[in-house]
Amino acid sequence: MQIQVAKRLKHTEEYYFSKKLSEIEMLNQTGEKVINLGIGSPDLPPHPAVIETLHEYASLSSTHAYQNYRGVLPLRSAIADWYSTHYQVSLDPNKHVLPLIGSKEGIVHICMTYLQEGDEALFPNPGYPAYAAAIRLSGATGVPYDLDASNGWLPDLDALTKLDLSRVKLMWLNYPHMPTGATATTTFFNEAVAFAKQYNILLCHDNPYSFILTDRPQSLLSIEGAMEVVIELNSLSKSSNMAGWRVGMLLGAENRINEVIRFKSNMDSGMFLPVQMAAAKALSLGREWYDELNESYRNRREKVFRLLDTLRCTYDKQQVGLFVWAKIPVVYPNGYALSDEILQQSRVFITPGGIFGTGGDAYIRVSLCATEAVLDQARDRIINAKTN
Repeated sequence: MQIQVAKRLKHTEEYYFSKKLSEIEMLNQTGEKVINLGIGSPDLPPHPAVIETLHEYASLSSTHAYQNYRGVLPLRSAIADWYSTHYQVSLDPNKHVLPLIGSKEGIVHICMTYLQEGDEALFPNPGYPAYAAAIRLSGATGVPYDLDASNGWLPDLDALTKLDLSRVKLMWLNYPHMPTGATATTTFFNEAVAFAKQYNILLCHDNPYSFILTDRPQSLLSIEGAMEVVIELNSLSKSSNMAGWRVGMLLGAENRINEVIRFKSNMDSGMFLPVQMAAAKALSLGREWYDELNESYRNRREKVFRLLDTLRCTYDKQQVGLFVWAKIPVVYPNGYALSDEILQQSRVFITPGGIFGTGGDAYIRVSLCATEAVLDQARDRIINAKTN
């Protein structure tokens, strides 16, 4: 007896990294362990006070029940205070804030809330693959918009106005941008809000990298009038080293929060209370936490630059975020070829840019989630492979 998967999964493959990790595990069993510089999972721990708070609340007998779908007020208030302090955005914790079990689930929640068959949604190329996947799962049609270095990896809004936008309901934005590390200007954010208002498009801004190697965190919600057309996702995965804790948030107008809750409340039973209280503690940390974190990433980025010089790649030293995006030498047909060569010859895994869309075919992406010693070791392996 054969049961067919639903048609919504027909063009949705297993996530690239899920398959690649299986390949790496097989290589690990046959010889030298692979150095994985592909995935942006912070290797540094959360602040000790965050772990202490988790332990404190987990030790109480009264904290193990189901929780409110909207999250507890202390966490919502901490999120609102965090946005006020660092983004200069005023939010009402009772109206504009929805904690999430990781911001990745928010991408699916948003698409399932607003999109259906016959709708269209804009997403970046190159960009985070989850946007296109969530659009497909909703039954809507994804419309990629091209980004390139010549325009600072920003969308060409004038070019988009020449398209038929009548069926476009939402547009995914992500700045600081993953995978390119580009930042958006205030001018662009203003233009994006005006564009969304003109064409009645919901702007969905995915904002998990705004604290990593940036001078000042930016939120699209800081733009005047943005609350009318913008919802924003954020996360503690990168900024607080809490990737496995799965703590994210959705920020937006009260009606948007209520609309997403209609879908989300059918998908989970709330977040573990001790995790919520620990997240609130993480959000209360001062600027010194982020400064110390970025000092580590700044030193690591210099090591990655040296590694990329060894590979004869070119890159922008001003890029930010948890990765370094680099253009491959012309002798390789695409980033997959360079990535596979390094993996097989040096037992070092670097992400090919093509997994983020055709706009990334000529690039690779290196994660900063490895110690300086490991990054040096990776470079040494690559050098040794070239000389042997």
